[in-house]
Amino acid sequence: MQGEALQDGAPGLLSGRGPHVHLRPAQPRLGSCRWVAEHQNVVITGATGTGKTYLACALAQTACRKGYKALYRRAPRLFDELTLAHADGSYARVLARLAKVDVLVIDDWGLAPLKVQERRDMLEILEDRYGNRSTLMTSQLHDHLGDPTVADAICDRVRHNSHRVMLKGPSRRKEESAEK
Repeated sequence: MQGEALQDGAPGLLSGRGPHVHLRPAQPRLGSCRWVAEHQNVVITGATGTGKTYLACALAQTACRKGYKALYRRAPRLFDELTLAHADGSYARVLARLAKVDVLVIDDWGLAPLKVQERRDMLEILEDRYGNRSTLMTSQLHDHLGDPTVADAICDRVRHNSHRVMLKGPSRRKEESAEK
């Protein structure tokens, strides 16, 4: 399907020249937010500029319109926030806040190698949320997890119970800059 991931659940969010979305035929439409109600995850992958963040934000906005609470964080800033929380003693409160939100969007995950503490933090976040809340991640699928044991645990919580969306095509940013 092209550009139909949100058509029924959120009219207009993918209007115009939105990203090309390729879903497996048996996959339910994400725009209904059934994935949120069932505490499932969404992993959006694709090359730079293909619309991963756009689609993630559209899905989160659709969830908000249906009464769910969503929180958006770019992975590097999330890890910075957690580093500060470790230092000032608020780590447990930050984890609790992340565990309670209905949809946690983690954008640009895995762009650079994760440090040991970042891997542990990510595992804690995903463990708290698994089967209880939905996590939406965007990634370019770079293999930067490091420690195979922790990487396996993280991937286990991300892969299972997840809808996977692969965006293909040229960078939308290049197209937009050529038009100006």
